[in-house]
Amino acid sequence: MSASADSATQPLDVALIGGGIMSATLGALIKRLQPDWSIEIFESLSETALESSNPWNNAGTGHAAFCELNYGKEQADGTFEIQTAVTVNEQFQVSRQFWSFMVREGSLPDPKSFINPVPHISFVWGEENVDYLRRRFDALKTNPLFDDMEFTDDPAVIRSWTPLLLPGRAKSQPIAATRVVGGTDVDFGALTRALLSYLTDNGAKLTLERKVTGLKRGRDGLWTIRSRHTVGGTPAVTRARFVFVGAGGGALSLLQKSGIKEIKGYGGFPISGQFLRTDNPAIVARHTAKVYGKAAVGAPPMSVPHLDTRVVDGKGSLMFGPYAGFSPKFLKTGSWFDLPFSLRPSNIIPMLAVAKDNFDLVKYLVTELLASRAKKLDSLRQFMPEAKDEDWELITAGQRVQVMKKDAKKGGVLQFGTEVVAAEDGSIAGLLGASPGASTAVPIMISLLERCFPDRFESWKPSIAEMVPSLGRRLSDDPELAQQLIESTSRDLSLV
Repeated sequence: MSASADSATQPLDVALIGGGIMSATLGALIKRLQPDWSIEIFESLSETALESSNPWNNAGTGHAAFCELNYGKEQADGTFEIQTAVTVNEQFQVSRQFWSFMVREGSLPDPKSFINPVPHISFVWGEENVDYLRRRFDALKTNPLFDDMEFTDDPAVIRSWTPLLLPGRAKSQPIAATRVVGGTDVDFGALTRALLSYLTDNGAKLTLERKVTGLKRGRDGLWTIRSRHTVGGTPAVTRARFVFVGAGGGALSLLQKSGIKEIKGYGGFPISGQFLRTDNPAIVARHTAKVYGKAAVGAPPMSVPHLDTRVVDGKGSLMFGPYAGFSPKFLKTGSWFDLPFSLRPSNIIPMLAVAKDNFDLVKYLVTELLASRAKKLDSLRQFMPEAKDEDWELITAGQRVQVMKKDAKKGGVLQFGTEVVAAEDGSIAGLLGASPGASTAVPIMISLLERCFPDRFESWKPSIAEMVPSLGRRLSDDPELAQQLIESTSRDLSLV
């Protein structure tokens, strides 16, 4: 690729579509590796990080599988598969290492502006669930990344961990909890803006209110990006050597417009969300934790109920949810026609197959749509029995697009988590999916770099290893290195 140049006369080296955490992370990595490459970020809204990266559109959980019971499943013989949980934790440790490096280098501001220590707790009730949580704890405790996890079924201990869970609860009800003190709350909106500031301070261009409407690859291998100003409608054309589509729920339609064969067969089903939120300082002061329970039958992973401490702009709040809803929009600010316009001959059969095989999910969504405010408060009171209606307001969270794709045996399957879709030649890539997304942005973007720039990745490895010392190694296989890096990143990120 060429040196940085005016994109009006010469093509960009890198075009990033979407001003969220994924584009910001990839841009920051590339800027460290190739400071001479020209980069432009296209954001359709008037500010960055207003969709999924906005702190009120997500739970802000630094997803490390400490408390999320959907990471790792119980097997038929009663044992637990913990590899999913270990993998999520490994990925989050990579993100922490990169953020730590950027803080040490002075490329990110005071870490308290985007990350704060908040214990991660799993909480269950009922004899069967108590036994479930104990066995899950026993399985995870053997892994060095989870050796700080604590288990208790003692109500007095649980009350000391998080006082709001006990008052009003029947003393005869069996309860249990696990806790990892070293959990975090992350304001991904603040982190996104800090990474983008680093980019623009170092020569990248950020273009706001510019909606990308078309992507087409020319015979010369360059991508033509057609866009228009969202206020005046002024059209523009930009050419780029590499394009990343990090537009959240909008990524599917843009990748479809690109015409790459790799996107064929992918479909998306939008799920909106709501949270109950309180800023009442008397309540907030009594709960410093992210407390996750068990998901309802058929509920997608992003809908696991949780009562969370949030720290945004230095102020604490509590959020409970999410409550799933439906809107055909793929983005909160999207179009009512996003879902129907995403249908293609190649993805209709996979989407119908998913609907047929996931009746529990359909039932769950219908139940959520019909739930009244009183019903939503009843769900909160399962966690916090003495919750009062007047203390909580209902807010609308971000849109999530559940990915579906072709499957040789079933016709179509739901794809949980996040998935990178890239052209065979690596000239364009995009990200589909949701949780644990933002928390694992760094390892996802490093894998994207390896996939899209195979001729350069080997030469980049020493620089990446400086930013991410565990590159190519599993911390769960090296307890000494794991402890060293967890302690050092905790110091750098002011978590201790």
